[in-house]
Amino acid sequence: MTAYIALLRAVNVGGTGKLPMTELAAMCEAAGFAKVKTYIASGNVVFTSSKNEAAVKAALEQAMEKYAGKAVGVMVRTAAEMAAVRDANPFADAPGNRVVATFLDEAPPKDAIAQASNVNGEEMALGKREIYIRYTDHGMADSKLKIPAAKTGTARNMNTVAKLAEMAAKL
Repeated sequence: MTAYIALLRAVNVGGTGKLPMTELAAMCEAAGFAKVKTYIASGNVVFTSSKNEAAVKAALEQAMEKYAGKAVGVMVRTAAEMAAVRDANPFADAPGNRVVATFLDEAPPKDAIAQASNVNGEEMALGKREIYIRYTDHGMADSKLKIPAAKTGTARNMNTVAKLAEMAAKL
């Protein structure tokens, strides 16, 4: 069994609407996943499954579309991949709540940072299937940063990334 982390896009923060984490856990269990645990109410769930990443992603996207009545983005990482995202943080000296990893399905294009607009002090770096962003003192909430390559991704701050890596490692 592989330990996975699934990150749902725009759950309980706009776009998709409300999704109680108990319902997300029930969806995961109905899809055949085991040892299901959610973390904070923004669409983070860890679990084990014998399915491969593509099958896990498809099962969750299908369940979410049935629930929400529209497509909901789901990013999936193994426990080892999430730990690697945490460990590769190029802004490790910054507070974890000021740095996010935007998770993508594919590797970001090499020009993703060059295509960003409304940059106001934010620093960016490319990961394997992530874009790291360090926000300045004004924080993410006040940022107008737009990264076209990140449009279909979902971001988590490094505190959350570290916690999810820890939770998945214990499964």
